Amino acid sequence: MTNESPANESISRLSAAVPRYTSYPTAPHFNNEVGDETYARWLSDIPPSRRVSLYVHIPFCDRLCWFCACATKQTHRYEPLARYLKSLFREIDLVSELAGKQTVVTALHFGGGSPTMLKPADLTGLAAHLKSRFRFSPDAEISVEIDPNDMDQPRHRALAEIGMTRASLGVQDFDETVQQAINREQTFRQTEAVVTAARAGGAKSVNIDLLYGLPHQTVDSVAATLRQVLTLSPDRIALFGYAHVPWMKKHQTMIDETSLPDTDARFRQSQNAARLLLEAGYVAVGIDHFAKPSDSLAIASRERRLKRNFQGYTDDRADIVIGLGASAIGKLPQGYVQNMPSAGGYERLIADSRLATVRGFELSDTDRARAWVIERLMCDFGFSQSALQSGFGAVAGPILTEAHQLAASDANGLFERTARGFRITKKGKPFARLIASRFDSYLGCGHARHSAAV
Repeated sequence: MTNESPANESISRLSAAVPRYTSYPTAPHFNNEVGDETYARWLSDIPPSRRVSLYVHIPFCDRLCWFCACATKQTHRYEPLARYLKSLFREIDLVSELAGKQTVVTALHFGGGSPTMLKPADLTGLAAHLKSRFRFSPDAEISVEIDPNDMDQPRHRALAEIGMTRASLGVQDFDETVQQAINREQTFRQTEAVVTAARAGGAKSVNIDLLYGLPHQTVDSVAATLRQVLTLSPDRIALFGYAHVPWMKKHQTMIDETSLPDTDARFRQSQNAARLLLEAGYVAVGIDHFAKPSDSLAIASRERRLKRNFQGYTDDRADIVIGLGASAIGKLPQGYVQNMPSAGGYERLIADSRLATVRGFELSDTDRARAWVIERLMCDFGFSQSALQSGFGAVAGPILTEAHQLAASDANGLFERTARGFRITKKGKPFARLIASRFDSYLGCGHARHSAAV
């Protein structure tokens, strides 16, 4: 993960705004040609006993963090959540009627927003409803995104009752000045208490999210937060670069842009944090994750079966993701689907007893080949020429030509030809998103804007 640093001017040039590639094509290229009828057909076509993952989106928070780019809205009343849950239960019924018992759920992820805003009885009721409508594998992983500010003993008991196996906590930064600048106040002691309670409740794994590139952060302040986090011995740490996209998320305008670190400072923050994590015994997984060597994510990375989806890196063996809730995105062999983004619009569609899918993307053979190349670059930092050819046939040809041209023209030493295929060099790993973007045939089409690659 760490390497010799390019010159400052090179870092600025290599930090072009490109997608994070949690899908290919990326979400801005979804279209309304894929709707509820198409999705219903795709669900019905899932073969019996196919492994699937479920993602359940709770698009509400009781406070709005100014750095956040998630699909969520702030509310201090519970009534909108109660109303939303009724629609969510109905969507679960509709989807399960098409695909439920013929599939095997290997992973369930509650995301947001803040799933822990739900009342304990509502959280356990939601999990019970899912398990009554889908067939769960006995060893299915159940992960929950937790806001420590939500937590109390009844909620901890509810998480234990639903069988949470992985707790994912957002920390971002423990520095008080940074927290005030992003409207996210959360003490180390709060976080420590939640980690302890999650493990006592049966969670086998703890993930902690950190950000660099936030207002007022320095190399030393990021390192100080990281050292505190390491005392909690998390199994995984996600080290993300803050994505400043105020044109897409208006609340980010509350952040003083003059307090944001520049590209060089962001690079130094990320590289120093990565060095500290490696020295602490964690292994780098993909572009922004670190895990203990015994963690299943680290094992999947070593075995070259790491995957990347809208939740980030995963070791889940399912190749189908069913998204439930407002704005949720699903992935099936035929392509991607996305629900109505607004909670109100989602509820109205569900009230008509129809699926809430409003857009998506049907994949061509070329799309699948490029998606495979981009995923392998983002997960393994390279790909096999023979695997591309055997897996995708004739459509591999133009992609291989592009790879040869990229390797031959690379004056920075970031991407090279190998005996078996192509790889991103050690120097090039911090710029993996930029290199992956060279295989994106849709980049530059339309009006999508993205965050910086570094």
